[in-house]
Amino acid sequence: MRKKKNSFSANKVINEKYRLVFEDHFTDHNLNVQNWFPFYLPHWSSRKKAAPNYFIKDSNLALQITKDQQPWCPEFNGEVKCSSIQTGVYAGPLGSGIGQHGFFNPNCVVTEEQEPVQLYTPQYGYVEIRAKAIQSSNNVVSLWMIGYEDEPERSAEICVFEVKGWNVFADKAMIGYGIHQFNDPKLKEAFFEEEFRLDATTFHIYAVEWEKGRTRFYIDHQLIRELKQAPDYPMQLMLGVYEVPTELHTANEDAYPKTFLVDYVLGYMKE
Repeated sequence: MRKKKNSFSANKVINEKYRLVFEDHFTDHNLNVQNWFPFYLPHWSSRKKAAPNYFIKDSNLALQITKDQQPWCPEFNGEVKCSSIQTGVYAGPLGSGIGQHGFFNPNCVVTEEQEPVQLYTPQYGYVEIRAKAIQSSNNVVSLWMIGYEDEPERSAEICVFEVKGWNVFADKAMIGYGIHQFNDPKLKEAFFEEEFRLDATTFHIYAVEWEKGRTRFYIDHQLIRELKQAPDYPMQLMLGVYEVPTELHTANEDAYPKTFLVDYVLGYMKE
């Protein structure tokens, strides 16, 4: 196992306030299942359909959409494809509508029961990723956090970053970030897409500092926005690449595989 040198550098303020409790530098050839549950919301689909395509090389995780990859949940999410991993899972009994992140379709029912898993589900802290986005016609890459949703209102999302491939250019990109309220009555919708002068297809650092009543978002350790609200319950990480065919963005325009490259993911908690 080879440890990368100087692969990350949390800013000085974070290092003074927090201690590292979760880290993955992808130094092994296999995904660390002590860190990651290697499926995407399998309760609405199945572990077989929701398993990611990925490999690890040179201490980078490569999540991929391949040319022959099938949709992860055709019953409820149409032709959307994804390769995504997460740090927990929670769902109700077979046939119920109880489960994490079912907002994309009100008809969602549990089609495969899951044992509850909580690998990394912090309540407050600082989360950082170093990654490369994709320039493409129909792909989205992102790191987001969702409420563990063991109670329906514990359902909000903190989007650390989201990049749509059709909004990526040589010297600028639209970056999404913020909070989605979903079923949390204590929060307000506060999601943003803004243009930043950077090449998103090269490595950049995206981060969130999540405290009681406050959420701060960073790119390359520079504060980009502070929100005076925050979810107040455990959340899990969701890391993935998606393919979303539309009339404007067809799946045949770009060469395969589509690769989302991740250098590291870190999680800190306050001292």
